[in-house]
Amino acid sequence: MKILKRIFIWCRNLLIVLFLFSIAAVTVYKYVPVYYTPLMFIRLHEKKAKEIKHEWVSLSKISQPVIQAVVASEDNRFMEHHGFDHEQIRKAIDDAQNGRRIRGASTISQQTAKNVFLWPGKNLFRKGLEVYFTLLTEWIWGKKRIMEVYLNSIEMGQGIYGIEAAAQVYFDKHAWQLTRNEAALLAAILPNPLARNPLKPSPYIQKRQADILSLMRKIETVDMGYRNSK
Repeated sequence: MKILKRIFIWCRNLLIVLFLFSIAAVTVYKYVPVYYTPLMFIRLHEKKAKEIKHEWVSLSKISQPVIQAVVASEDNRFMEHHGFDHEQIRKAIDDAQNGRRIRGASTISQQTAKNVFLWPGKNLFRKGLEVYFTLLTEWIWGKKRIMEVYLNSIEMGQGIYGIEAAAQVYFDKHAWQLTRNEAALLAAILPNPLARNPLKPSPYIQKRQADILSLMRKIETVDMGYRNSK
């Protein structure tokens, strides 16, 4: 019994430490740029990238069309939900039950939590952690910071992370200079940037770009409480 009690106390203390550490990590990243993510090191280990191309920029150094494009492409209810799009989740469940192709239901908030704090995977334990960190970032960071971290950490090609690096590699310009067409094209390669190249867009990517541009006109400006500038 004493051994079981010690194990229980040890597990309890470990959970408390991990909980406090997670709160501290999310709080620090509210103010400190995220220069490296677990996925970057995983890709290097997998030898899917020889080097990391990544340059952190503030949200004010990213053009408004980029924000519109990723919202239109990945999460058009981003400003309305609190981390999870229940409508998309219900549609995904209905599709699965009816044998249709399963659609992605991950929000930008969920993708950001996964990119910064976790590793790729679909097991229940990792998904549980994703839910936890999504709620934590929504609570501590807020929408503006989530979008800023998302656009700076998202994988955009082999060894390419963040919209600034993508803008430089693909278009030889900075993120604040990206046009609507360029922003929509970059958004069109998501969520499979390793298999898609915006410089050699397939007919599918071209159609997806056109669809995103159409949605962008409906979304108009995504208010992040600032004005884009150099």
